[in-house]
Amino acid sequence: MNVSEQQTGINRRLVLTGLIIGMFFSALEQTVVGTAMPTIIAELNGFSIFAWVTTAYLITSTVVTPIVGKLSDLYGRRLLYLIGVIIFIIGSGLCATAATMEQLVFYRGLQGIGGGMIMPLSQTIIGDIFSAEQRAKWQGVFGALFGLSSVIGPFIGGVIVDSISWHWIFLINVPFGFLSAILLYIGLKNENLGRKIEKVSIDYLGIITLVPGLVMLLLVLNFGGDKFAWTSGTSILLFGGALLFLVVFGLVEKKAKEPILDLSLFKNRVFATTNALGFLLGLGMFGAIMFVPMFMQGILGVTPTQAGSTMTPMMIALIVASIIGGRLLLRLKFRTVLTTGMLITVLGFLLMSTMGPESKEFTAYLYMVVMGFGMGLVMPTLMIAIQNEFPKSRLGAVTSASTFFRSIGGTIGITVLNAVMNQSLQGNMKDVASSESNPAVAQVLKALSDKTDSLFGVLVTPDVLQLPQEIGKAVISAVEMAWSDAFTTVFLTGLIFISVGVFVALSVGSGKIKRDHEIENEQKEASMDPAYTE
Repeated sequence: MNVSEQQTGINRRLVLTGLIIGMFFSALEQTVVGTAMPTIIAELNGFSIFAWVTTAYLITSTVVTPIVGKLSDLYGRRLLYLIGVIIFIIGSGLCATAATMEQLVFYRGLQGIGGGMIMPLSQTIIGDIFSAEQRAKWQGVFGALFGLSSVIGPFIGGVIVDSISWHWIFLINVPFGFLSAILLYIGLKNENLGRKIEKVSIDYLGIITLVPGLVMLLLVLNFGGDKFAWTSGTSILLFGGALLFLVVFGLVEKKAKEPILDLSLFKNRVFATTNALGFLLGLGMFGAIMFVPMFMQGILGVTPTQAGSTMTPMMIALIVASIIGGRLLLRLKFRTVLTTGMLITVLGFLLMSTMGPESKEFTAYLYMVVMGFGMGLVMPTLMIAIQNEFPKSRLGAVTSASTFFRSIGGTIGITVLNAVMNQSLQGNMKDVASSESNPAVAQVLKALSDKTDSLFGVLVTPDVLQLPQEIGKAVISAVEMAWSDAFTTVFLTGLIFISVGVFVALSVGSGKIKRDHEIENEQKEASMDPAYTE
């Protein structure tokens, strides 16, 4: 039985078109909102809680990911995808009607649930309707699509806000969301995927222990050291509660008939190593690159508009590498592509750590291209490798697990590297203050060493210091050096995580994609066996 015959009744063109639309706008929503935030804050008067607009989406989308993956294995992809799109549409429409920042935060959380369902299910459906050989091409394309949304998201957001209204950055999702849902509904109308289970057993206890555990963990990671001190009672309570719920979740999953996260999957070498690698990549990547626009504007002196498009070269390189990586997988082992990608990423991080006040813009863009190319080889390969290892009846759980671990890694990475940045800044400022020979300059630097949150503002608008020109120039120069050295420390810390990932990539094993003709030959040989049954 060939691949096309297995998928009779599924209109791939409609499904692909629907997935591309849904995934693009879901990914776009993660970048387009940032551009509109200054306008939204001014209109809704919600500066004190504006960070929650992003955090609410992050938390709900991350929490729902492992749950929806498992449920799609039980109920089928189409039903869960349609529910996800409907929730995303409703959340988007409500966001556009928000009259207060509190309402916007709540609606963004609802929107995040839908987005968290759409993203992993899109990749799972690709795994369902295509053979392993074909997945290599399409997963690379979808990886490129995600990168493209990151490149054009800020631009689209700016155009919409300037030309129409910030409300339309949410409303634009509604018609395209409906179109995606209709195409998937028709395209997967004869869906015959997943396991045949007469009576579905839902792991309710797993859900009610996983959700609060993850929510508390993400809250403490996002706001610890910012809204409340790491050693405060709030931090201890949240972290302790998260640990308790997640430990109970682990115990529950061992006994559940249909666990949300089957811990026995970690016995599979590919599952364990690819998820560990995704976690490490998220740990180093997301935490480190958030400082690049700040470096470009504060140290190299680019305009805010230029700083907003700083990541474009890296994302373009990621797009190109994602497509190339998919092709390479048809010839090379997963281990080869993953290790090569991680080594290139290591080189990118190493080059970025050499940046300083004397660096040129072109140099920074070139280094980011190197880093982006390495990441582009790794990210789609992780998904393809893990889907290649399991039957289609388990693709929902394993695909969502891959997305989940990378997301958690990114959240932890942002927290860890932000702490590294602050600690390094404080230490560097004290060092430059103690080594300064001019008492007046030393006094200003010492005062600033306890106000690291304001140092970036000093770099961007030095006039706020209101100092004599000679003293002000010396202070800015010292702050630039301290900030630049802290940036180097951040990338060297991220480099450690990425370097560990190289060794993890080497341990993935010798697996590779089976070509369609190889699968057909195996099926023919198996059919000749008297014990073979269709």
